[in-house]
Amino acid sequence: MAYVTTKDGVEIFFKDWGPKDAQAIMFHHGWPLSSDDWDAQLLFFVNKGYRVVAHDRRGHGRSSQVADGHDMDHYAADVAAVVAALDLQEVVHIGHSTGGGEVARYVARAESGRVGKAVLIGAVPPIMLKTDAYPNGLPLEIFDGFRASLAADRSSFYRELAAGPFYGFNRPAAEPLPAVIDNWWRQGMMGGAKAHYDGIKAFSETDFTDDLKAINVPTLIMHGEDDQIVPIDNSARLSIDLLSKGELKVYPDFSHGMATVNAETINADLLAFVEG
Repeated sequence: MAYVTTKDGVEIFFKDWGPKDAQAIMFHHGWPLSSDDWDAQLLFFVNKGYRVVAHDRRGHGRSSQVADGHDMDHYAADVAAVVAALDLQEVVHIGHSTGGGEVARYVARAESGRVGKAVLIGAVPPIMLKTDAYPNGLPLEIFDGFRASLAADRSSFYRELAAGPFYGFNRPAAEPLPAVIDNWWRQGMMGGAKAHYDGIKAFSETDFTDDLKAINVPTLIMHGEDDQIVPIDNSARLSIDLLSKGELKVYPDFSHGMATVNAETINADLLAFVEG
C-alpha cells in the first residue's frame, strides 16, 4: 500500500490510479469513512482516462491512528503533503461532507498552480454550528449527542446513521440497501475512535467563511434537498454567496449519501463540470 508521511510523522494512505500525465482529480471523503467511499467515482473517472487520487484522512481508514491533529488545519496540511509528494498540478478537488470542508480549507491556502477547480458535495461549510454569525445553525447539543453516542457504542451508532438518515433510508418510501449500510459501517470501524470523536468538533465547529471567500477557482456546490445530515439551508445556500466563482446545483429528494446511491446522476454532473 502507498503512504505519504507528513511533517508530524503521520502516515497517510492514498490511492493513485490512472495515467500519470492525465488530468488529476483528488477525492476527499467524509466522516467517519475512508477513500473507499469514493469507489463509484474513482472507477468512473479512471475509466474515462483521468488520474484519480484519494486518501484516508489521518485517523481514518488505513492511515495512522494518531491521538492528535484531528482538526481542519492538519487535514488540509495532510492533503498538501500528498499533493506535493505526487507533484500534482491543476487538480480538481472533490470533497464530500467533512471532506468538503477539507477541500475549502486546502484550496484557500494551496500553492499557486496546484488547484484547477473544486467541488463541494453535501459539504459542511460555511459552519454547521449555531453561532452569532450563523444563528440558524445546529445547536451544540446535537453534536454533544454524537460524541456521547460514539463513546457509548460506536458500532451501533454507525449502523444507525447508515441505516437511517445518511442515505435517507428512514424515509417512508425508501428501500434500504443492506450492502451500502454494511460498507458504511465497515469503513467507519476501520478508523480510530479518538480521531472520529475529535473529528466531530472539526466538522461542526470550524468556520469556513474566510476560506470560501478566498477561493478563486471555479467551484461547484452539489447538495441534496433532503440532506438530513447537513441541512441545505444551513450550508450550500449560504456558501454559494461567499464564493466568487461558485455554482450551486440542488437535487430534489436526494440524501446526504447521494454520491453513492445516486452515483449515475452525480458522476454525470461531475464529469460535465470537470470537462467544462
